[in-house]
Amino acid sequence: TTTNHCNVLVLVIFTSSHRLLKICSAACPPFSDDSVAIMMAFHAPGVEVLGLTTIFGNCTTAYATRNALILCEKAGHPDVPVAEGSAEPLKGGKPQVADFVHGSDGLGNVPVPAPTTKKAEQTAAEFLVDKVSQFPGEVSVLALGPLTNIALAIKMDPSFVTKVKKIVVLGGAFFAAGNATPSAEANIHSDPEAADMVFTSGADIAVVGLNITTQVSFTEADLSELRSSGGKQAQFLCDICKFYSDWHLHSYGDPAVFLHDPVSLAALVRPELFTFRKGVVRVETQGICRGHTSMDMGLKK
Repeated sequence: TTTNHCNVLVLVIFTSSHRLLKICSAACPPFSDDSVAIMMAFHAPGVEVLGLTTIFGNCTTAYATRNALILCEKAGHPDVPVAEGSAEPLKGGKPQVADFVHGSDGLGNVPVPAPTTKKAEQTAAEFLVDKVSQFPGEVSVLALGPLTNIALAIKMDPSFVTKVKKIVVLGGAFFAAGNATPSAEANIHSDPEAADMVFTSGADIAVVGLNITTQVSFTEADLSELRSSGGKQAQFLCDICKFYSDWHLHSYGDPAVFLHDPVSLAALVRPELFTFRKGVVRVETQGICRGHTSMDMGLKK
C-alpha cells in the first residue's frame, strides 16, 4: 500500500507566557486539565465551540460523554452538542483507562449531579464529518485524547482531511520520555494505529508533545487563587483537580499539576506564542516501543 508521508508541525519550544475560530473538541476524555481547556475554549474571545466528541482515556467513553455534558452545563452552554465516540481502539480490544490518575469517573470522584441534557444522536465520527462538510476550510479540531474518532472520520470520508482547517493534537513524546511507557505518551499509546493513520493522512496537523506541556503547571498557590475568586466554575475546577493533584504529589513529589490540555488549546488559538518544527511523523504500532512517535525532519545541509 502507498502511505502519504505528510509533514506535521511539532511544537518544540514554549517561547512565551482575529477572526472567529470554529473548533470541535475531538477525542475529549473530560476531567481536570481537559475540563480547564474546555472551559477556556468556551470563554475565549473569537472562538465558537461547535461541539464536543468523547473518547476513552482518562475514563471510559461512556463516562467521558457524561462528563462532557456536565461541563457544557457548567459552562452555561447546554445547547452545545456532545457526540459519543468509540468505546475501543481502532483495531479493537480493551481500552486503556487511567482511573488511577483521574478517579474512576474521570472527574476526581467528586459528587456531581447527572446531566440534564442528552448526547447527540450522531457518533463522534459522523459529527466530525458533518461539521467539516458544513464549514469546509473553517473548522479546526482540538484533539485532547486518543485519535480514534478522527481516524474513523477519515475512514468514513477521506475528503475529511481536505475539509478540516487544522488538527491540533495533544500527544507524543518528542525529544522527551513518555508517560505511558518510557517511549510513548499516553494518548498515542492508547491507539497508535489511529494516530499513525491521522499523522499520515495529509491533513494540516500540529502536535503538542510532553516536552512542551510538562513545562507548564498549576501550583497549589494557583489553585488557591482560583478557588478564592468565588466563581462557581472555578470552584468546580478546583474540586475535580484535587485527585489529580494528589496523584502528582504521590508520583512526582509535587502537587503541581501539568496543564497538558490548556497548552494545546493555546497552541491552537495563539500559535504565535510557540515555535514549531516541520517533519514527517510516524507512530510505532508493534513491540516494546509501541506508541512511540518518531519525527524525521530531514538532513540539514
